Amino acid sequence: MKYTISLTVSLLTCMVALGQEVPSKNEMTEFTVNGNCEMCKKRIEAAALNIKGVKMVRWDIPTRVLNVVYNAKKLNIESIHQAVAAAGHDTPIATAPDSVYAALPLCCLYERNDYN
Repeated sequence: MKYTISLTVSLLTCMVALGQEVPSKNEMTEFTVNGNCEMCKKRIEAAALNIKGVKMVRWDIPTRVLNVVYNAKKLNIESIHQAVAAAGHDTPIATAPDSVYAALPLCCLYERNDYN
């Protein structure tokens, strides 16, 4: 057992030393999400984090960019877009339902873009 663990660690160390990428199931992506404030930030991040397979999210208010680390074997990026849109925030490939957008607090009502 110790031999197997030692061999695996040695192999990964050699791959990193040789500049080869260590295989990973996690991917990182970023995309814009419309929103304005801290309440938007909490809602957007919670919507993304509630998806099984999402490991980490961070939405930056000034740039409106959502950074996501997710398990690409468990979900695709479109499902993250859909979840964020379902919470009331438009993305480049998913639009929030009008009724959900209209129910957002006044400070969260952003200018809607036509991505099409």
